[in-house]
Amino acid sequence: MSGNTVWVATRKGTFKIEKSGGRWRAALVGHVGTNVNYVARDPNTNRVWALLGHGHWGAKLSISDDDGATWRDNPAQIKYPEGARYIGQDMFEDQASDFGLGWKTTVRNATLLKLWIIAFGPDGAIWVGTIPGGLFESRDGGASFELNRPLWNHESRGGDLFNGEGTGETQWFGTPASEGGEFAPGIHSIAIDPRNPGRLLIAISTAGVLETSDGGRTWRSRNKGMTMDHNPDSEAEWGHDPHFIELCRDAPDHVWQQNHAGVFYSDNGAQSWRKVSAPSDGVHFGFPVTVDAHNGKVAWLVPGRSDAQRMALDGGLFVARTDDGGASWKQQRKGLPQQNAYDVVYRHALDNRDDAVAFGSTTGNLYLSEDRGESWDVVSHNLPPIYSVRFG
Repeated sequence: MSGNTVWVATRKGTFKIEKSGGRWRAALVGHVGTNVNYVARDPNTNRVWALLGHGHWGAKLSISDDDGATWRDNPAQIKYPEGARYIGQDMFEDQASDFGLGWKTTVRNATLLKLWIIAFGPDGAIWVGTIPGGLFESRDGGASFELNRPLWNHESRGGDLFNGEGTGETQWFGTPASEGGEFAPGIHSIAIDPRNPGRLLIAISTAGVLETSDGGRTWRSRNKGMTMDHNPDSEAEWGHDPHFIELCRDAPDHVWQQNHAGVFYSDNGAQSWRKVSAPSDGVHFGFPVTVDAHNGKVAWLVPGRSDAQRMALDGGLFVARTDDGGASWKQQRKGLPQQNAYDVVYRHALDNRDDAVAFGSTTGNLYLSEDRGESWDVVSHNLPPIYSVRFG
């Protein structure tokens, strides 16, 4: 049963977590010594996909058709088409600026800097998000991938640079999360509406949330109600830094977002957001969020202190759960370390399935609860830094 398997992507390989003899056990099943950004199973085919970041050979898609026993490179790899360019932003010191920083615009040729997320539509489509902000689509089970040009050429990032110089301006800034640390935009969240596989929400660091309802032919911003504390215009349409978004499978109008500037929730399909942070309960900054599959008002997240101090709050690790759409939050600490905890949980490293919730940290700690977070067990303290945790 898929609920008894957890796939874990780490800096040094792919791990498979299974329950045996009443205990969860971790086993290294592939990509030894390789940076693995994300691992997930395609529910349509049962194929397992791993997104790799080789130091020497670049980014690659790896697949397994035997539940992780063997792996091979996918015959079709992600590649930007000839002529793909984007407007980048280079940061420099500017004492005249309110923030002491300025931005210099440059036009760059697009090369693949990172495979960051893969998502599977109920219609069989496979979507991959990358740095520098490309969304790739496959309609043939991964035999070929094509860049979604309407999003790549969107007016918010400068228009069509395939056939000209565009507008010369971009609202897509960047993230240093690429393999080499290059500052460029990145797509890290792809949420597919199970009622309509042509409707997708994507999130970009740093730009915001966009939506398509026609399979990627047109895109619109979905940033109303979001605020940001790193911009003089806190309610600007663009420039937001979502860390992760996820929608509820059975009630997909309920969408959750952990953002650099707090926690946001929507019950109208991301047409508007409202901030549901609770700083007095330790709920504000963080990277991941996961939503109950049945009840869109139920969500979990793992808070952190701040971007500058990426560690557990006051040295104590806890998971925050809400059952009422963020009106209140419960700190779930039983079984988690409450002293000298320096766990940082990245945006893809928290997931839930039925009553089980699991998360992993950059310090190699993997925790799992089978009672919706009321109590936690340690699966391992000795894994490499963890980048993604997914049931399946």
